[in-house]
Amino acid sequence: MSEKEMYLQGWEREAQTTVKVLKAFPPDKLDFKPHEKSRSARDLAWTFVGEEAMVEMIVKGKIDFGGSPQAPATMAEILSAYEATHKGMVEKVKSMSEADYNSTIQFPVGPKQMGDFRKADVLWMMMMDAIHHRGQFSVYLRMAGGKVPSIYGPSADEPWM
Repeated sequence: MSEKEMYLQGWEREAQTTVKVLKAFPPDKLDFKPHEKSRSARDLAWTFVGEEAMVEMIVKGKIDFGGSPQAPATMAEILSAYEATHKGMVEKVKSMSEADYNSTIQFPVGPKQMGDFRKADVLWMMMMDAIHHRGQFSVYLRMAGGKVPSIYGPSADEPWM
């Protein structure tokens, strides 16, 4: 199995888990913020769509963090956008040649600093960043009164035994 195939399999598993966590969030609590400096649950959920959309920039070879659209009003719209974007981006990565998958791209390494990275490494990093934000979102989920599903193992709300 190639590295790209391993990436695609892992990404698909993580996307399914993300959908499960998003679906568990109380849809009437999207304005929830655990702290004044925190993003709203809506904006944090919308981050997953942005992470998926970044894949297109990676495939094209140019990262642009300029304006992204505002989060829609409902979780149903966020979920729909996430699932559609993920599906489209999977096809884009599948269509990459091995040479393109392993080519380099400029990616931020600090304030106003760019460095050269393999596209493959940036794709993996984006998946890990989405996992990080899913962990944040699972805390929001608990604090908003939702039930946290199993993510990598049992949870208090979804025990395995």
